[in-house]
Amino acid sequence: MIKHFHVLYVGQIELDNIGLKGTPANDRRYSKDRLNEVFATSLDVAKTMDELGYHTLWTAEHHFQHEGYECLPNLIQLSLWLATQTKRLKFGCAFNVLPMWHPIRLAEDYAMADIVTDGRVVMGVGRGYHTREVETFGAPLLDANANREFFEEQLELLLKCFNEESFSHKGKYYTCPPEVPYRGYTLKEITCIPRPKYLPVEVWMPIASGKTIDMMAKYGLKAMVTLNGEKILDDVIRAFHDACHKHGRPIALGEDMIWGAGLYLADTEEEAIRKVEPSHDERYKWFAPFGFVRYADEQGRTWGTPGAPARVPSLRDGVQQKAWFCGPPAHVIDGIKSIEAKYPGLEHFMVHWAEGLSPREFKEQLRWFAREVMPAFGGAQVQIRAAE
Repeated sequence: MIKHFHVLYVGQIELDNIGLKGTPANDRRYSKDRLNEVFATSLDVAKTMDELGYHTLWTAEHHFQHEGYECLPNLIQLSLWLATQTKRLKFGCAFNVLPMWHPIRLAEDYAMADIVTDGRVVMGVGRGYHTREVETFGAPLLDANANREFFEEQLELLLKCFNEESFSHKGKYYTCPPEVPYRGYTLKEITCIPRPKYLPVEVWMPIASGKTIDMMAKYGLKAMVTLNGEKILDDVIRAFHDACHKHGRPIALGEDMIWGAGLYLADTEEEAIRKVEPSHDERYKWFAPFGFVRYADEQGRTWGTPGAPARVPSLRDGVQQKAWFCGPPAHVIDGIKSIEAKYPGLEHFMVHWAEGLSPREFKEQLRWFAREVMPAFGGAQVQIRAAE
């Protein structure tokens, strides 16, 4: 039963000239003042969500994006600030790109945020997908096997920082601590100071591949899946469920997962599609080249594989795939419930903020969704503020 409602904001500015016939993604370049708008936007949306009873605002770590799509470089720092400006909303890291961090530094930063916000910052980690970012920070990405190996060792070290009073680590990439002389003795172990207030730390990660799923289950991580077609979503949920059972985590189907979808509310489905289609298309102008089209054809083949469609998806494709829900509240409720009914352990639904949608319009959607959709889910705790 869905109980908690989340939002994903990847850190876009208010983009101009959007849609398939708009400015090409690679041609976008904005001034520093325009790029800095994301911080005021984050605060504005966070306050709106806080007042309406949403559970968590998730943001994404990215770097060097003069194009204006993903402009938030430090999620823990951002979340800590937003927590001081709101009352109860949580702030999720989707995701701290671990190969661009030293895991001990990330562990310390998170522990401080966990303590001073009383648990309102949610840890998330990812492997990264922008070569411009990860390779610039000196970590591997083009070599996928090296990236996976590096990430897994970093994850091991991060979890030691959280979970062990003192520890040592000797791996391919890290030796912590080095056996150096210190105050008359040879250093053998270190203690991470501070450690989080709430243990074990809830760590989320996006599902990207079968190997990722097994690793996530092995280390006790929770899963986020967003904008997947119905067939791909089902495959992923069942694979994660089976991997968790394999590693001694007897979860229910859909448990320990956040399912995210795109949506737009309007009086009719056609009106909703017409209004949000340019924003949908702007998203895929940027993200499709990174492989973020997670749909299957009628034969179950993933888009982009031999025999399956290889084009940029339309919004109507997304609606057909149940990755996007467009229309009046009752129609959107039925769509979400059609997925919810398959997975008895599913408690989290996330609204994806379409990258071309203005903050003003998105806040209107959040209010409408909180007023007329969220109450239809029995487990949800909803506070409604009158529309401004």
